Amino acid sequence: MSQILQKAETFVTDLLTHELDPNFLYHNLRHTQRVVESIKELLEHYKTEDSVKEKLILAAWFHDTGYTKSVDDHEQVSCEIAKEFLLKEKTDSDTIDAICQYILATERNYEPKNLEEEIIRDADASHLGQKSYPDTTELLRMELSRLGIAHYTPSEWREENIKMFRSEHYYYTDYAKQNWQERKDKNIKKLVKRKKDEKKLAKKEQLKAKYKSESPERGIQTMFRVTMRNHLKLSDIADTKANILLSVNAIIISLVLANLIPKLDNPTNDYLVYPTLIFVIFSIISMIFAILATRPNVTSGEFTKEDVKQKKVNLLFFGNFHKMELPEYEWAIEELIKDKAFVYSNLTKDLYYLGVVLQKKYKLLRLTYTIFAIGMILSVIAFFVALKFYGPDRVLEQLTPA
Repeated sequence: MSQILQKAETFVTDLLTHELDPNFLYHNLRHTQRVVESIKELLEHYKTEDSVKEKLILAAWFHDTGYTKSVDDHEQVSCEIAKEFLLKEKTDSDTIDAICQYILATERNYEPKNLEEEIIRDADASHLGQKSYPDTTELLRMELSRLGIAHYTPSEWREENIKMFRSEHYYYTDYAKQNWQERKDKNIKKLVKRKKDEKKLAKKEQLKAKYKSESPERGIQTMFRVTMRNHLKLSDIADTKANILLSVNAIIISLVLANLIPKLDNPTNDYLVYPTLIFVIFSIISMIFAILATRPNVTSGEFTKEDVKQKKVNLLFFGNFHKMELPEYEWAIEELIKDKAFVYSNLTKDLYYLGVVLQKKYKLLRLTYTIFAIGMILSVIAFFVALKFYGPDRVLEQLTPA
């Protein structure tokens, strides 16, 4: 990198970092750096002269510096800032004019007249053919809003981008067409798909609102649905907690059996017998209660036609029909859906018995945690007392002849 390019990078970086309005979320230092990277990528392909490369890279660094002073005609202001810098670096007038022309070529509706102008225009719009396009275009929408230039909703902004893709922007250089156009096409396809999905979603919402106003029972159905889901979640939580206790106690017992019990054969370790027994007994009791909390209840799985006619059976719980033949169950369901009150009665029974099961689970689970906590506390106390008053030193004193 030549010395003037290094100085330009330092100058522009400092300028955009300290003097650019922070509301410029898109036209900032990151955008300038991306344009410079894209310029270098294009120049590497076209193998242009070093002097032309330097001019284009300088133009890329300065092309948006005008935003530090004005939003309107920022390209012209960028030229003035570039001229001031280049004159201080004693750059000749022809080079300055060429750089300014490249900067002016980045104006939105400008038509490039040569390869160099095509290169800088494609580099300035390289983000349209990158995976990061959705993020960068959103930053531009927010920038316009914060600066008070234009306010777009996400759907309006999507429509503006689709119009821009289809009727305004296209790449000029062969390299950009070969390497960036494919990703650009994918980006516009995503925009169009989101637009269609948004329309479908809007139609669905309209239908939902329509049916919601027409269905006074929707609130009742929602109540049953939400309550049922909450009950099932609570049941899953209880099972998970019980499984955790089972796993912990199984690990504890395994460690005790493998490491502690074999040592009890030694007379010097007799003081560990009672603490170990307390430890193991409470762990086993905890496991038993955890198993009881998750132990399924087996029901008869049968009902009669008389039960259905008298509306005594809950057809929504598998335990009431798993032994029935399919035709019998189909008949029962047909009888169920004929009567709205019968449906709500089944749902109510289902909720009630789920609640009964949950009450049993959580009662056992609470008892299990209490036993586990007491066992841990008593075990620690027992080990401490045993070590303090009946430890190895005391045992040796007793075993040593006077």
